[in-house]
Amino acid sequence: MQILNLLASAAFAATVSGFNTDVHNQIGFMAEKFLTHETANILERILEPQYTKSIGRAAAWADAYRKEPGGEFSYQWHWIDSLDTPPSVCNTYYNRDCTKGGCIVSAIANQSMILRDCIKDAKAHKLTQGTNLTCSYALKWVVHFTSDLAQPLHTSNLGEGGNAFKVSYGGKTNNSVLHSIWDGAIIYSRANKTSFSNQTIDPYFEDLVKRIKADNFFEPTDKWTACTDPATPVACAMEWAKDSNIWNCDYIYSQDFTAPDLKTSGYFEGAYPIVELQMSKAALRLGTYLNNLVAGKYDKEREVLLRTNPAWKEEL
Repeated sequence: MQILNLLASAAFAATVSGFNTDVHNQIGFMAEKFLTHETANILERILEPQYTKSIGRAAAWADAYRKEPGGEFSYQWHWIDSLDTPPSVCNTYYNRDCTKGGCIVSAIANQSMILRDCIKDAKAHKLTQGTNLTCSYALKWVVHFTSDLAQPLHTSNLGEGGNAFKVSYGGKTNNSVLHSIWDGAIIYSRANKTSFSNQTIDPYFEDLVKRIKADNFFEPTDKWTACTDPATPVACAMEWAKDSNIWNCDYIYSQDFTAPDLKTSGYFEGAYPIVELQMSKAALRLGTYLNNLVAGKYDKEREVLLRTNPAWKEEL
């Protein structure tokens, strides 16, 4: 069992992607709509100039970086390997599922602590124009991982996070797996697009922002930010992970994903409201979390537990 878990993690690392690049950009653009003026001003001092003051344009960086020489260590930071059994049982636990080398939860916590100190330097005008790459990287990781954590299959070990399950969607079967459908295909179908801009927010995502502000979702928006305290990043990221994880039981694996075409079988109709909900949660949480970091709304003396107790142990 230990060996199987290790192999599953390795396979997931080789195939994980997260929301598609342009979708990450759009979630970042959405989050910008919830930033205070002070937050936006501080964050633009931390980002490198090529992002032109926009966390949206920087939101997909982490996916490219994990493929670069020297960036491979961050591969497994994009998910948490929940050892549950959807669709019968869905749960995720930090000490069980955040394995050696870290996971998306510990990465958010670690990078939040780095970002906290970077914000202090930016406020003191010791940091401008993204001159400290450690700081810029921390910000870009927090932005990216908040979105990744909203994609339910990033909180599931089953089938390598859905990458092992080949599916058919829109008449296409080549290179289609369940994970990729939730990364982009469902969103593109809903918006009637094949891609989105990586420079400005798309009208489809503008509409989601309006819906957030109008509290027009099947879950009340005030619950989405119940935990956005930078003093407890592990606890909050775990709450977000559990919130995503439940969809693996409530929809993703409880519906027939082996149908001849998921776009026309009815799977898409039930899936797109969930995707819209999760993307919107990510945007509002990210904006709120960054505002709290910049405003200093946390216990500055509180220690953060970053140690993991993996479910498996290395053989002696």
